[in-house]
Amino acid sequence: MRRRDTPLTTPNPVPVASPWHSPPWLQPRGAYVHVPFCAHHCDYCDFAIVTGREHQISLYLEAIACELATLGTPRPVETIFLGGGTPSLLSTPQLARLLEHLREWLVLRPGGELTIEANPDDVTRDKLRMLVDAGLTRISLGVQSFRPDVLRTLNRRHRTDEVFASVALARELVPAMSLDLIFGVPGQSLADWQGDIDRAISLEPDHISCYGLTWEKGTPLWKRWAKTDEIAPIDEDSELAMYLAVMDALEGAGYAQYEISNFAKPGAESRHNRLYWANRAYYGFGPGAARYVDGTRELNTRSLDEYLRRCLSGESPTFQSETLPAEERARETLAMMLRRREGIARGEFLTQTGFALETLIGRVLAGHVGAGLLADDGESVSLTRAGRCVADGLEASLWAG
Repeated sequence: MRRRDTPLTTPNPVPVASPWHSPPWLQPRGAYVHVPFCAHHCDYCDFAIVTGREHQISLYLEAIACELATLGTPRPVETIFLGGGTPSLLSTPQLARLLEHLREWLVLRPGGELTIEANPDDVTRDKLRMLVDAGLTRISLGVQSFRPDVLRTLNRRHRTDEVFASVALARELVPAMSLDLIFGVPGQSLADWQGDIDRAISLEPDHISCYGLTWEKGTPLWKRWAKTDEIAPIDEDSELAMYLAVMDALEGAGYAQYEISNFAKPGAESRHNRLYWANRAYYGFGPGAARYVDGTRELNTRSLDEYLRRCLSGESPTFQSETLPAEERARETLAMMLRRREGIARGEFLTQTGFALETLIGRVLAGHVGAGLLADDGESVSLTRAGRCVADGLEASLWAG
């Protein structure tokens, strides 16, 4: 039996399923594992999470093992992403057990990327040491803001001093570190946001993700706005100014904006998320997890209780499945690829989808180029700086063709 600290890249004695039997974009090269447990429900969160149910973590680990076993044969992958929820809420032994189950069925290729999302107040030296010994290469810390008032508005649990302590530990022990920040928070000024950016840069992370606050219907934050008028979204001009500020500041500090919301030092891009943005296939495990395999998208039940019941009784946790027609899949690929800094390479797009780019968007392409929203060098089409500011609306127009 292998030790718990054996890296995931250790050769597995069980034969690995290979080679790929389908084109590479249809066969998964990455895996997402959803850990739904949180100690606290942040007001803006709409993910599949549960709070106050740590007593069910052991059952969850059994269920994950059952779902992984449906692979039948260990599968090679290049990336594994532990997301949530709060994976870092699990104890060191619980995380070790989760990694044992993953090691049995997902063989991380040499040089592969293993990421965990973590809250600053959950990070400990023992936990990080165990994770790194088991193959962790990257940690994504949910900082969101360095300002106590902004954290209170978001109903975040951690304190600013815990951010600095977790960053110091991550810098010491983990090969790569990413910080998540949120802008457009009610009451947040441009100066507040600029201060958050400057503090993040001073910590010298390898990667920074900056997301505009989204108001998901049904979340506590949305209810405070829709039902009590306690708070309200900031105006669009202010949010745009914040987005422009982060683009300027991070690129000036040596971070390349390789996707609409993501910035990285050279070579530190999230390889797992780049699979999504290329619309490549990936596995998904856990309650609420999505997967994209052989052209079919599936979504697991969001209910932890239903997930446990189904997996532990030998049933599939999938509750939704969809296989798009070829043209719809091509348009979806177009929208995803456009998020990347390099945009859509015509040759890559034709090979992956079977459609020439002009066939899908030839009617509107020239107009967006003329408006300064898209750049077209003949080989690829990409968002300009102005285009990144209106990307959602632009993608919708391209979907329509």
